[in-house]
Amino acid sequence: MGVPTTFVRTTGCHLRCTWCDAAYAFYGGTKRTVEELLADVRERGARDVCFTGGEPLLQKDAWEFIHALLADGRRVLVETSGNIPFRQANALPDAKRALLCISMDVKCPGSGMAERNDLSLLADLRPADQLKFVIADEADYRFAVRVVRERGPFPCPVYFNPVGGVDAKAITEWLLAEASPPEVHVGIQLHKLLWGDVPGR
Repeated sequence: MGVPTTFVRTTGCHLRCTWCDAAYAFYGGTKRTVEELLADVRERGARDVCFTGGEPLLQKDAWEFIHALLADGRRVLVETSGNIPFRQANALPDAKRALLCISMDVKCPGSGMAERNDLSLLADLRPADQLKFVIADEADYRFAVRVVRERGPFPCPVYFNPVGGVDAKAITEWLLAEASPPEVHVGIQLHKLLWGDVPGR
């Protein structure tokens, strides 16, 4: 957050979270080659690239694109649901792996998709990564705290983000009320605070 970033958003997702803020990415889009996407990223100039969706790892050329970005000297963040393996990331040389952040979601009950989580993937997280919970209500918060306490500690930062991305007051207050709060960050979506919920910003 706070760093100029080029977003590459893919079409298609195998999940249907009740609060999805990118449902427009379920369909449509334009077919592009890895070379075309890389040229577009270069033209935009930012060193950082967020590869998101939909679910980007459903794309057959996803890892080819990720490797091309890393070879081009980019820092890459891949936003992925908590049920698609990303072990290929850990086969990268250390210097390249340090430039790749896997942002793994664990779906809370409010998403309607919690039964699709594959918590075995938590073992594949590395220090460059991040673990994210999108929280709709206190039940989601309690679920996220339980996962963090039972499955942690993790080698990477953990984020509790509010549904909608901007109003983090409730999460903050729930954390502050804990006698021994979990070690997490409260996240927001800065682009929504600046420009609103506008695709392409």
